[in-house]
Amino acid sequence: MFKIKVNNTFSFVIEQDDTKTTVNGNEIIFDLHKINQNTNSIIHKNTSYLAEIVELNREEKTCIIKVNGTNYSLEVTDQYDELLHRLGMDKIAGSKITDLKAPMPGLVLKVLVNNGDEVKKGDNLLILEAMKMENIIKSPADLKVKSVKIKPGDKVEKNQILIGFE
Repeated sequence: MFKIKVNNTFSFVIEQDDTKTTVNGNEIIFDLHKINQNTNSIIHKNTSYLAEIVELNREEKTCIIKVNGTNYSLEVTDQYDELLHRLGMDKIAGSKITDLKAPMPGLVLKVLVNNGDEVKKGDNLLILEAMKMENIIKSPADLKVKSVKIKPGDKVEKNQILIGFE
């Protein structure tokens, strides 16, 4: 089950199994032909549509698709997103991040940020060696470094605070 919101205006519930696809409870018949990784040709009710993925953000579950030259903005949720929402756990990701904790015990090989640095989500913060593998620890969000609590050569335990953020 997928819930799809188009241009923040139209909502659809799509369910699919081995035998049929339904949209808002109504079975639809269509022919789908994949042209390449991002483009599909769709025939529905004797009308042809060319659908292309223009932009895809898997983490936020959003995308922009172009259908016959017109762009549409989509937000997609599945049954797991709905469950997290019902349990009130969907708001956890929006909480303020104040500390970066060690995901595993290891040895700090290199610290790539300093106090006062502004980092973007996904920026490299440090390199942690664990089980003879180098792990690059990345920023979980756009943040400002308040304090670096480790230095190269430090041994850290799981959940030890490595970096504080403002």
